[in-house]
Amino acid sequence: MKHYRKIKHVKRHGLSLMARLGRYELAVLLCVSVLSGGIWGFIELADAVIEGETQSIDETLLLSLRNPADHTDPIGPGWVEEMGRDFTALGGVGVLVVITLGALGYLLLARHYRAALFASVAVPGGMLLSTLMKMGFDRPRPDLVPHEAMVYTASFPSGHSMMSAVTYLTLAALLIRVQPALRLKAYLLILAILLTLLVGMSRVYLGVHWPTDVLAGWTAGAAWAALCWLVMRWLQRRGQVETEESSSGTE
Repeated sequence: MKHYRKIKHVKRHGLSLMARLGRYELAVLLCVSVLSGGIWGFIELADAVIEGETQSIDETLLLSLRNPADHTDPIGPGWVEEMGRDFTALGGVGVLVVITLGALGYLLLARHYRAALFASVAVPGGMLLSTLMKMGFDRPRPDLVPHEAMVYTASFPSGHSMMSAVTYLTLAALLIRVQPALRLKAYLLILAILLTLLVGMSRVYLGVHWPTDVLAGWTAGAAWAALCWLVMRWLQRRGQVETEESSSGTE
């Protein structure tokens, strides 16, 4: 009987450990993987760009989005080009500032004051990092095709791609940490990823960035968002930032 109780206790303890790992540690491992992979990927990509190893693939991909008979004409009807401009605007500074202020307003109304303070540092910090890296690499813009949108900065990494990744993914990561409902967590993350992808692809479609510029922006932005999530979780465990409300985990 004692042996049976011991086995039952070990089994219960094992299931509890599995549940804990599944709920928390897997997410931590995933974020650490995104952070380390993003940093490594950005470094490798930056090195390849500096050495000129990506120029051929960049040109091929960029021209594949143009009319073969007329490289001044993006593929698709006019409304597709207009939609590309709409998507690229989602990565503009003005839109991202409005989105960030809206998220901060939500956190303040929900009385997550310290989470709002963290977000007010994390998002601008990522934007500043994007600007500094762009100034440091100073890669020229594509000159194979006309630019379908106004540009006034260097090309690598894509500022729109990185700032949209920084803003949407970071805000999603922070909101997920204070949001108990699993369905809403998944929705926020999927929406953030979708918006980030649309902004980046629109930059190549409009001819204002090389594909590797966009890829570098995505990797750096995702790494920054993962870092913010890990710091947010660490602060929550120390009680310095509000934790998520209780939830059954089924909603």
